[in-house]
Amino acid sequence: MVLLERLKSASAADHARAIFLIVFGTILGAWIFEYFGIAPCDLCLKQRIAYYVGVPLAALTFIVLKTAPRFANVFFWALALVFVGSAIFGAYHSGVEWGFWPGPEGCTGALKPAASTDDFLKALANTKVVRCDAVAIRIFGLSLAGWNAVISAFVVWLAVRATKRV
Repeated sequence: MVLLERLKSASAADHARAIFLIVFGTILGAWIFEYFGIAPCDLCLKQRIAYYVGVPLAALTFIVLKTAPRFANVFFWALALVFVGSAIFGAYHSGVEWGFWPGPEGCTGALKPAASTDDFLKALANTKVVRCDAVAIRIFGLSLAGWNAVISAFVVWLAVRATKRV
């Protein structure tokens, strides 16, 4: 209840600060998971692009709020747009993990057998594929892709809400 009360009175600067902390914390968490051996798949790596754009954009939004507030809504809408895409992409990846639809051929589906033992050994030495349809970890029932969808949707909500506070 306290959080809801604080959100009601939060300023645009509070929203920008929260967005920055959430986005930075999320990408930092992804790096920590990777450091401890949870290797990202190709779709996971692509989902990070929104965060690589979002961290500096959120910082810029905070700066613009302080220096030229009339332009702040442009930055909040840009954040919302980036994270709408991220939420959709996270939901897509979650659907691949749950088997609702097929994922990219390069990291899902049946593995093609090698023509010979030599081909197999060469492929084994040169290829390290982390499957996009295999969940490495679930937290409270959601994979990291699922959490990306939830976190991204929350960031969109914060960014849109902030446009009404500038």
